[in-house]
Amino acid sequence: MSQLPEHVRQLVAEIETEIGEGQAVADLEGGPSDRYAGSDRTRAIVGGPSLAEPHGPVEDAVREILVEIGEDPDREGLRGTPDRVHRMYAELTAGYHVDPERLVNGAIFEVPYSEMVIVRDIPFYSLCEHHLLPFFGTAAVAYIPRGRVIGLSKIPRIVEMFARRLQVQERLTQQVADFLNDRLNPQGVGVVIEANHLCATMRGIRKPGTIMTTAAVLGLFRTRDRTRAEFYSHLARRPPGE
Repeated sequence: MSQLPEHVRQLVAEIETEIGEGQAVADLEGGPSDRYAGSDRTRAIVGGPSLAEPHGPVEDAVREILVEIGEDPDREGLRGTPDRVHRMYAELTAGYHVDPERLVNGAIFEVPYSEMVIVRDIPFYSLCEHHLLPFFGTAAVAYIPRGRVIGLSKIPRIVEMFARRLQVQERLTQQVADFLNDRLNPQGVGVVIEANHLCATMRGIRKPGTIMTTAAVLGLFRTRDRTRAEFYSHLARRPPGE
């Protein structure tokens, strides 16, 4: 079984692990990792040959698109485009290959703390599944522990894992909330995502500057107005140093 492309392997390892955790550094420095060999995670996202194959159905499809729009895929500037597009999509959808257990990697700790924890202004980039155009913005994630907290860096990684898939913003928001809720069993979880969608600015209604906001609230964030209001009030504050 072929390996994932090197740049995708590295990206998956970066999302899953901290520097110095387990085999991650050896994976990045020592070439292909055995943990990918013979695994379903080395296969293409949707059928066909491995993502590591230099020529395959993705390249063929891109060539057909170029011909359909009236271009010559053999001209100098476009000869490498099918391969570049293939590599780009492999990178932008690397979240399908992230192992959630390796990402968490035991970084859940028993701590007698029960006040709101918020990580905000988390940048992300994703692909809209309707037009395969990017949408991008920031996420804010909050939870109220029930005696268990998760390492700070894991929350942006969770957002990254779900963002690097074909998405709609509503699902992305809910997936981040459900992930934390399932693994921490907290008193509540709140997630707010604000994003700019190129499918609404480059095509269709063509309204630059349009921002879409989605929220997912679970537990106390849903049942207690005061808790939800506290969360939103934190989001309205300017971060330190601004």
